Amino acid sequence: MMKVFLQTFGCRANHYDSETARAMIESSGHVIVGSAAEADVALFNSCAVTREAEADLRAAVRRAARAQPEIRSVIMGCAAGLAAHRGDGPLRALPGVEELVPGADMDALAHVLGVPNDAKMVRAGAQTTVRAHLRVQDGCDEHCTFCATTLARGANRSRPADALVAEARQLAEHHEEIVITGIHIGSYGADIGSSLGALVERLVPEVPRVRFRLSSLEATEIDDRLFELLVGEPRVAPHLHAPLQSGSNAVLKRMGRHWYTAESYAAVVERLVAARPVFGVGADIIVGFPGETDLDHQRTVALVERLPFTYLHVFPFSPRPGTAAERLGAAVPPSIASDRARELREIGSRKAAAYRTSRIGGEADVIVVRGGDAAEREGVTEDYLSVLPGAPSLPRGSRYRARLRSAGSQLIADPL
Repeated sequence: MMKVFLQTFGCRANHYDSETARAMIESSGHVIVGSAAEADVALFNSCAVTREAEADLRAAVRRAARAQPEIRSVIMGCAAGLAAHRGDGPLRALPGVEELVPGADMDALAHVLGVPNDAKMVRAGAQTTVRAHLRVQDGCDEHCTFCATTLARGANRSRPADALVAEARQLAEHHEEIVITGIHIGSYGADIGSSLGALVERLVPEVPRVRFRLSSLEATEIDDRLFELLVGEPRVAPHLHAPLQSGSNAVLKRMGRHWYTAESYAAVVERLVAARPVFGVGADIIVGFPGETDLDHQRTVALVERLPFTYLHVFPFSPRPGTAAERLGAAVPPSIASDRARELREIGSRKAAAYRTSRIGGEADVIVVRGGDAAEREGVTEDYLSVLPGAPSLPRGSRYRARLRSAGSQLIADPL
């Protein structure tokens, strides 16, 4: 029996892949253990979106080797995919690393681990997270100049709708929410004559009871079918996380994000929020992109001030080896990028607080993601607010209707 320590970095798609790896390992008679010190093998599912993400991976691999000098480490995911393209050896040179498995190649992972090579048929009926993840596609056909994902994950590949419905039915037996995820979910179906809207139209009636949530989705890839589901279907969470990256069209062009402008992005967000009284909207923003001027930044600030965001994720630009942004020059000094990030984060915090205040007294659909005492308990609403479940007896994984009230800076969700 093999004992495997599994650690995941990065996005929801990676967490889905880790659940698949976990199911494959356990169905083969092996066990997942909680620390590298007790493991024979360490499996790291890596992220490469920033330099910091790769640094975190390297630190984790070294910690595992210190905890268990005989450990065999395997790195899968985006960092392994990038390493294969770059032809460099830093990951293989880390202590204990025996193999790299690019992306989410489960057949290759099965071979490396020495388990039955039917990984594509193994799916986790129940995942370890409260909110289950359903990866509907892999890869990306776009070529954003700052992003190495296309190198790491390859072209868009959509999974068949029948297989996704069957998997979602299994997940619905154990989970109250299913998060539809992938590398670029808005491109789902482009290669198989379908669309994300068509898929969700099937999932809602064919998979009973659960709440569906869309993970990161380009705002301008919301077609009419998906719009109607987001604003009119009670079982589709009224929540959109739409990467903005910049409010300056000149910067968006330099980023290679050709499919929208600041104006078209704003039109979609404003239309969605106007159509449903409760709606959470988040965005990713990159500051300090090569060539970003003070005027570009002020355009981003003005757009963020205008739009009804309920949270923001703001990142200083992080150059990735092999991407076109390395060749754009005109680097923004780190101190300026830091100041710009601080300004946008402050705006984001103010908008988040105002939205939370607006929800006081309203009803919510709450899923308990953490149980325990008041310091540990946490629930998530349909519009992606973190709340404190008002009833300590509610177990992790439970779902209930609640009325929201304020306790200082915290929202309490009291059962109705």
